[in-house]
Amino acid sequence: MMNTEEEENIGNNVNVMCMLTDPEGTTLGAPMSVPQIAGPLQLQQIVNDLLNNEEKLPYAFYISDKELVVQLGAYLEKNKVSVEKVLRIVYQPQAIFRIRPVNRCSSTISGHTEAVLSVSFSPDGRHLASGSGDTTVRLWDLNTQTPLYTCTGHKNWVLCIAWSPDGKHLVSGSKAGEILSWDPQTGKPSGNPFVGHKKWITAISWEPVHLNSPCRRFVTSSKDGDARIWDITLRKCVISLTGHTLAVTCVKWGGDGVIYSSSQDCTIKVWNSTNGKLIRELKGHGHWVNSLALSTEYVLRTGAFDHTGKHYSSPQEMKEAALARYTKMRGNAPERLVSGSDDFTMFLWEPDISKQPKCRMTADILLTPQITVIDVHVQLVNHVYFSPDGQWIASASFDKSVKLWSGVTGKFVASFRGHVGPVYQISWSADSRLLLSGSKDSTLKVWDIHKQKLKQDLPGHADEVFAVDWSPDGEKVASGGRDKVLKLWMG
Repeated sequence: MMNTEEEENIGNNVNVMCMLTDPEGTTLGAPMSVPQIAGPLQLQQIVNDLLNNEEKLPYAFYISDKELVVQLGAYLEKNKVSVEKVLRIVYQPQAIFRIRPVNRCSSTISGHTEAVLSVSFSPDGRHLASGSGDTTVRLWDLNTQTPLYTCTGHKNWVLCIAWSPDGKHLVSGSKAGEILSWDPQTGKPSGNPFVGHKKWITAISWEPVHLNSPCRRFVTSSKDGDARIWDITLRKCVISLTGHTLAVTCVKWGGDGVIYSSSQDCTIKVWNSTNGKLIRELKGHGHWVNSLALSTEYVLRTGAFDHTGKHYSSPQEMKEAALARYTKMRGNAPERLVSGSDDFTMFLWEPDISKQPKCRMTADILLTPQITVIDVHVQLVNHVYFSPDGQWIASASFDKSVKLWSGVTGKFVASFRGHVGPVYQISWSADSRLLLSGSKDSTLKVWDIHKQKLKQDLPGHADEVFAVDWSPDGEKVASGGRDKVLKLWMG
């Protein structure tokens, strides 16, 4: 006869001591004994019970940055993990809704007479704007899938466009340095150009609607070395952010009210948006800093609007809804920033906590104890973007790859290979489960984040794809590029 202890040690009857933590490392109760036959579904039930969730929520589980997709026993056996140690399992909330992957081109719309350089859906996903080398901004009718308005007034290529998070304004910046604002309802300029920058505009970012509603202020960065805050009602520059010694390459207005700017002078500066004073400087890059991404970017861009399509009757109601969305998305995490540089490196920062980078984003793949391969981008990083839930960072590069990183730790997760040319831009689905990329190879590709593989190949453009955007309601994708046409893709 076997005694009880021996019986318990046979096969899957052995329990494992597990410690559940959220992505930020906050533990959920004390370590607990979990049967080895438990898998993600059982763990999901445990987490919902411990959090007292009235509505049962979906979670994904990670051990050492790898998703747990099997029973605990099978995982322990495969990875030779000792049952003597407490196993740390990270639970990550998943979106309750699911976005269908787009799989077909629903229309190809002509209109621009030169390359399409930028495409952007309005925060509610009901309108679409594009900027082109033909010096125009265009607004498109998504119901009829035809051109709606042509916005003329720029003297050179339209390099960037940005919707206000309340959807009331569209601002565009050109290679000549002028900034124009448009009324999306009429396609007409909403006043005189904003004059002040002496060289081309590199980025535009709006003040979050949860801080001020209706939206009035936005910030721009320029090759001339300055960033400027403008007021759309006063029609003028209200604060100049001066201090960078070379071109300012990117600017982001953060959720707590500070402004981040990156420059060819190798620094990132953090500014007070009320008085324009420099709060701190982030140093670490040895070369030009080209791009910035914020962990809160998606929720700041979409403000009060989510996948449900709800509309709001007053600016105050919109402000409250936007604040609730922002607070929920942030949780107990600090606002994080990723910077990408000319020397192919990326840094993850928590600027509110430290002037030092949290980590240099490289991927160490241990082949033998003596040999470590660093799997970083081997060419310029074109675009970096956090997932809407802040849990992932995706980066697109001239080296033809898209890489996936942890949005919390900055650790490398996976490389997506399939493009045969440089990848210019990426965009996330609203549920953070799918990633879209556009490339010089004339295709768009949709990647499955959990399976870490290609979900959908979308050929159709006749030339390089410069710009892609996935609508916040998840229903459509827009793309544009060298072939001058705008393509809409549906699920």
